[in-house]
Amino acid sequence: MTENPIDVLDDLADQVAEEFKAYRQPDEFKDVSLVIDNNDPDRPTLIVHVDREDADTLADEIEDFLQERGARTQRERHSNTDIRVLATVD
Repeated sequence: MTENPIDVLDDLADQVAEEFKAYRQPDEFKDVSLVIDNNDPDRPTLIVHVDREDADTLADEIEDFLQERGARTQRERHSNTDIRVLATVD
């Protein structure tokens, strides 16, 4: 039996939150935000929003981290300081 993709993405989100916790300090603006979009039940997506100066460098690290854990990734660039890394799993 295969794992539920939402559960896998939830676990990945926890791992990202732990690995990049320096960018997610409580009571401060968060450079890294996490959301699981399950509007399409056949293809839920973990969205990691990077909002900071030099967002590319941090987005690269996050993208590599997710890919090492088996996620397929792509990026949405809204500006030099606003990048979203989208991750999906089978």
